[in-house]
Amino acid sequence: MSAEAEPAMNGGSDEHVRRVRLPADRRTPAAARALVRSVLAEAELDELLNEALLLTTELTTNAVEHARTELDIEVEADGTGMTVTVTDFASGPVEELVVGVRNVASDITEVAERGRGLLLVDHFASRWGTTYLPTGKGVWFRLDRPDAAPSARPVAAETRTAVAAPANPGESAPSAAAMSELMQISPDPYGDDPLPEFAAGLLTRLAEMVGAAGGVIRLDRGDGQGAQLLARYGRQPREGHDLLRVPLAVHRPYAGELELDAAPSAYARPLAVLAAERLSLHLENDRLRRADIRRSAWLTFLAEASELLAQSLDVELTMALIPQLVVPRLGQWCAVHTTDEWGRLRLAASSHADEAVLPQLHRVLNETGPDSVQARLREASRSASQVPLSGPMEGFAVPLIARGQRLGTLAVGRHQRHRHDPDEVSVLEDVARRAALAIENARIHAERRRVAQTLQQSLLPPVLPVVEGMGFGAEYVPTGDDAEVGGDFYDVVPLADGRWLVVIGDVSGKGVQAAAVTGLVRDVIRVLVGDGKPLPEVLGRLNETLVERGGGRYCTLAMAAVGPGEGRQLDVALHLAGHDRPVLLHSGGGAAFVGTGGTALGLLDSIATPTADITLRPGDTLIFYTDGVTERRRGRELFGVERLRESAAPLAGYSADVIAARLRATAIGFSVEPPRDDIAVLVLRNDAL
Repeated sequence: MSAEAEPAMNGGSDEHVRRVRLPADRRTPAAARALVRSVLAEAELDELLNEALLLTTELTTNAVEHARTELDIEVEADGTGMTVTVTDFASGPVEELVVGVRNVASDITEVAERGRGLLLVDHFASRWGTTYLPTGKGVWFRLDRPDAAPSARPVAAETRTAVAAPANPGESAPSAAAMSELMQISPDPYGDDPLPEFAAGLLTRLAEMVGAAGGVIRLDRGDGQGAQLLARYGRQPREGHDLLRVPLAVHRPYAGELELDAAPSAYARPLAVLAAERLSLHLENDRLRRADIRRSAWLTFLAEASELLAQSLDVELTMALIPQLVVPRLGQWCAVHTTDEWGRLRLAASSHADEAVLPQLHRVLNETGPDSVQARLREASRSASQVPLSGPMEGFAVPLIARGQRLGTLAVGRHQRHRHDPDEVSVLEDVARRAALAIENARIHAERRRVAQTLQQSLLPPVLPVVEGMGFGAEYVPTGDDAEVGGDFYDVVPLADGRWLVVIGDVSGKGVQAAAVTGLVRDVIRVLVGDGKPLPEVLGRLNETLVERGGGRYCTLAMAAVGPGEGRQLDVALHLAGHDRPVLLHSGGGAAFVGTGGTALGLLDSIATPTADITLRPGDTLIFYTDGVTERRRGRELFGVERLRESAAPLAGYSADVIAARLRATAIGFSVEPPRDDIAVLVLRNDAL
């Protein structure tokens, strides 16, 4: 705070004058009191200190609160007393104050109606008045020494004054010390809940000043608990008596009243109103503080609700989660209705604080008719706005809208005595928006999952063929994200020469683009082998197709032409195009890798795919797989090809489908994490007897 004080000596050496300009700041009253205290000390007028400080505090506080402009403070002291003038610079109309002799006791109420501060000024000042200037308004008061004759303050033509005179001598007036103590009572700034103690102290001081036999302060915070006793003094105010009641000036949802069992007096009601205003100021601070705490809690709640809703990508689970978030924190019951393709509402999920009431809630929600809850819900969905619900389902319904789509309604209810306040309504509307978006996201994910599953199934044979002397088995596990399409595939195709083509492949990447390349590879292979092309030529043509297509996609393949050999043997012509070597499992035990590596398809203009001739005796098995098996991770550890070979060795003698299932289970059980890549296993076994 900055201010410039201007000392002046006017009217002789016995006169002391100080002028200072202060900002409209909460520290201004303290600065003004310090100025008054210094002038009184210089003028040796210590007997006027209490009254002067009290009245200076009231005038400067009123000016700061109401004018909200800079203030000019002038303090003038002489041998008989002192004068303090507080001038503000607020523009606009001002009240007319009556000019005349001092207000008698019967007129104090009129003064009190114009301002609680003027009540104190009227009571303690020898003279006081207001001065109206083109730039603002000044209020002044004069305090004279008890043994000095009253001195008059010069009054300009534009000045209207209210002149003070002694109070009604037949009535006991409160002292300046008691008034000052009443005005200085404040809540403990470090207490957890200082209001009850502050209210009790304020009520006690007030009752002692006006001689009340008892008094109470009641406060209703609008939380459904009704008016609660905040403070009590003496005996309970007796009904039927002429009690003094003063409402507390607080904003909704707060409401309260100060009640005194006091004998009528000219000072009782103004002082009660003054005390009620002081209490109301701190109650309003309490309301704002609690509102800030609640808003902070609501923000935390909304953040947690958003996180929970975002974690669920299942439509039914998301809708079941919404009522659990709302009840009982924001409502006694909650119901989520969704709109079907014909626009009809269907109850998707509901919850009640009392589970025994759920059947009754469902009956009411299913009732039809123009005044039913169903009709109100349809109105909310159709109008896309909030609609109130009348008893017995007291509450309201808000539409569930996401990306312009009307998905249904969210209905919430609560007991009539505890209706939702505006903050809670805003929170519920926000919950409805987030819930609608979560439902829509879950629906989109479900649709993507269905499309991905359909597309993935189209890339795999629906069933494996049944061939005499050959056993086939296959297992396929998609990546952990079941809404993505993988690039792994396998197939068993008949060749023109009577043999069978066993093929397994892996296209780089995932998603729709990888699926498109997978479908292309699968179709090209089927077309070329259907035309009777030899396998080296099939691989060459397929490589040319992928290179010409571009896009950075490549493919690894393992292809084997299988046909009858000598006796009960199967002859296998194996071609590897950048794919992992298969495992040969002998019927008598033991497993080994077979084949020679080649070039992946789609990377180079020319490729090398050496042929490996393998003979499968009865009971021998050839195991094909993709890198989703060998690259399965457990922390930094890989499943690896050696672990695959070791896992396959004990499976000799089992059928092809059992071997495939066991290897799949072994790979999945290697880690608790969902697969990061597709897992495909294709098994060929010589089943000749």
